[in-house]
Amino acid sequence: MMPTVPILVPAASAHVHEVEISLQTEVVPDADSTPGPALVPELLITSLEASLDFWCRLCEFVMLYDRPDAGFAYITSGTAHIMLEQRGSGRNWIPAPLEPPLGRGINLQITVASIQPLLSALEGASSALFMEPETKWYRTGTTEAGVAQFLVQDPDGYLIRFQASLGRRLAGPGTR
Repeated sequence: MMPTVPILVPAASAHVHEVEISLQTEVVPDADSTPGPALVPELLITSLEASLDFWCRLCEFVMLYDRPDAGFAYITSGTAHIMLEQRGSGRNWIPAPLEPPLGRGINLQITVASIQPLLSALEGASSALFMEPETKWYRTGTTEAGVAQFLVQDPDGYLIRFQASLGRRLAGPGTR
């Protein structure tokens, strides 16, 4: 049972009434009032250690915070945010049987300044790429957006597409 404390509260009339309120955990205002991203994927993983090695050491993410007892870590790279949760720890929401590779049908696009440092780190760790680096121009109305990109799978098979912007150019005639 929560402790209570008497508080003097002015009433609508000029009388003062004593009321009891419950002491609950104090809510501390967030020192950083900047809103976070509106979408943060949470990947269910088999090994937090292996995933952190891939994401942080090889792919240059940093850990914003973690809860090791719950097998959880929140990682970021620029404005890209990802939550990692180890299967069997904490609360796992599993709508269907999990079979590797996980995340079938989705790829997570992550924008980076340059893909070259990531390619070097992955090559140094003998990590196979799902798709070799390419330069691609995508139609975006009357312009095209250029990217240098490649795909790699994380230790659980989630497909990650790292891409760096090459800028925009006018779309050629007849392109759609």
